[in-house]
Amino acid sequence: MKLELRGITKRFGALVANDHIDLEVQAGEIHALLGENGAGKSTLMNVLYGLYRADEGEILLDDKVQHFSGPGDAMAAGIGMVHQHFMLIPVFTVAENVMLGHETTRWGGRLDLDGARAKVRELAERFGFDIDPDALVEDLPVGVQQRVEIIKALSQDARVLVFDEPTAVLTPQETDELMAIMRQLKEGGASIVFITHKLREVREVADRITVIRLGKVVGEAVPTATNAELASLMVGRAVDLTVDKEPPTLRDESFVVHGLTVVDARGHRVVDNLDLEVRGGEVVAIAGVQGNGQTEFTEAIMGLQPRLRGSILLNGVELVGRHVSEVLEAGVGFIPEDRKVDGLVAEFTIAENLMLDRSDGEPFVERGSLKLDYLATFADEKIAEFDIRAPGRQTPVGRLSGGNQQKVVLARELSRELKLLVAAQPTRGLDVGSIEFVHEQIVSARDAGIPVVVVSTELDEVTALADRIAVMYKGGIVGIVPADTPREKLGLMMAGEKAEDAA
Repeated sequence: MKLELRGITKRFGALVANDHIDLEVQAGEIHALLGENGAGKSTLMNVLYGLYRADEGEILLDDKVQHFSGPGDAMAAGIGMVHQHFMLIPVFTVAENVMLGHETTRWGGRLDLDGARAKVRELAERFGFDIDPDALVEDLPVGVQQRVEIIKALSQDARVLVFDEPTAVLTPQETDELMAIMRQLKEGGASIVFITHKLREVREVADRITVIRLGKVVGEAVPTATNAELASLMVGRAVDLTVDKEPPTLRDESFVVHGLTVVDARGHRVVDNLDLEVRGGEVVAIAGVQGNGQTEFTEAIMGLQPRLRGSILLNGVELVGRHVSEVLEAGVGFIPEDRKVDGLVAEFTIAENLMLDRSDGEPFVERGSLKLDYLATFADEKIAEFDIRAPGRQTPVGRLSGGNQQKVVLARELSRELKLLVAAQPTRGLDVGSIEFVHEQIVSARDAGIPVVVVSTELDEVTALADRIAVMYKGGIVGIVPADTPREKLGLMMAGEKAEDAA
């Protein structure tokens, strides 16, 4: 099915999110929509999917103008969307999620779950997915949940598939598998719109590339274009895609984890007797397939895990047993992997989010009163310094794009007096320009003598930032290796092989 967007314009008050955008996707084509966060990519696709109504412009399928009043109309016309944040009910089974919104019934008004199960099995077999129709979604790994989203779209005979930042929550291995799935769908005649800001993925899978910047189409590119060319087109300036850093100047050992064990609510050891030492002035990156205890490890540092034993020392001070607020007061900066849940209060303004956890004393409070002038100045400075794109400091942070939300978190945490920086997926959802800036800030913290722990599933990021790499597997560290360790060896270690065996 051929998809064509003509002159799509979408305004939110004074903000023009999409400015007369034209886009054409042929049947059997993967068309990448490339742009930094806040460029208008997702808004454009939400118009296509019927979630927003365009102020101007037309949507055409096989040269016929469409009028969508909601997602139901879009789905009926053959459009399916795989969202960045999965639209699945965690406590429902795979089959229940697939039929949700399109329920069929048998005699007596009973849901035809057998039919849904059969549909899941049919599509799973077609694409080589290993999915149990009766499995609860909440029990599935993130990569498998995404396959459920794809099956849900295909079950409605979608012929135009929109993948909105589909790799944001995937490991490198899962990303490779998704690329293979997209090629398979393309060969079956599907039209695919691939929204992303990751240059490697675009060059790997796209047939054509359209670049959007600040709500406008600024050009088209071919997959053979270099990363530097694509980045420059996307951001509007030359971008340094490498991390420039001098060899570390090591200080005395300042962050030591010994025998750390975390037990989840089911009694499983999610962190298992973990030892780690990070000295001031170095970055130790934690690599590993998501779900191997990285999240629980960072939560244990921050006092968010109640069932743990072992020791976590910062400059000789024990952090185990301390409340989150006490950990922060001890000088720990924390960039959580889920900014929406752990990093921000969506209803609060940018300014209010920038002073979270510090609203009970200096420099924001004096004699029991909030220093509004100081907060305003501080917020304006951080908005400018971190290039937070928003109408102003009073904008609710929930109205910002994901990338700009992450910048708010970074601005707050990096403005503290730090003795340790823990960054979990610090560039998730950020464009190349923002990634460049974040990496510079992390290196600056390291160069200031702060011990830095970076947790990332992006191997490019791990190897670029790290002075040493610790690989986690099933809650433990299988080895600590130099930053220049080959990707192949790191991949084997991420699958559980010891460092000496993976050589």
